[in-house]
Amino acid sequence: MIKLLNKVILIGRLTRDPELSYTTSGVARLRFTLAVDRNYTNQQGERPADFIDIACWRQLAEHCSRYLRKGLLTAVTGRLEIRSFEGNDGQRRRIAEVVADDVRFLEWPKDGINNLAPGPRTTFEDFGREINLDDEEDNDLPF
Repeated sequence: MIKLLNKVILIGRLTRDPELSYTTSGVARLRFTLAVDRNYTNQQGERPADFIDIACWRQLAEHCSRYLRKGLLTAVTGRLEIRSFEGNDGQRRRIAEVVADDVRFLEWPKDGINNLAPGPRTTFEDFGREINLDDEEDNDLPF
């Protein structure tokens, strides 16, 4: 038996700040768009880009909403989902988006991670460990 596979791996930059919302049952959903360069240049010497819609759910959505911002380089792995719906004009429409299983932050803003989320941030969660950003010594920092 042949096993079917639906796996997408993308590296690109966010085109705008992500939008966090909640379903009526309280499940977190984060949506953003990645601009991903194609691997060739056009006749003008420019690399065309694809703009790919991404959706994150639950804990991943809430975590990403704290750290992702417009312009940041980000890696996403997930699966492609195609949905159909009827528009306000009665026409059938199709939407393609990548539902993320994993999101990696490949860079941070130049002004530091304290300015990522609204309000004061004094800790940063790194792979389940909490790191205090107010400590004088950086010996415990993983980077």
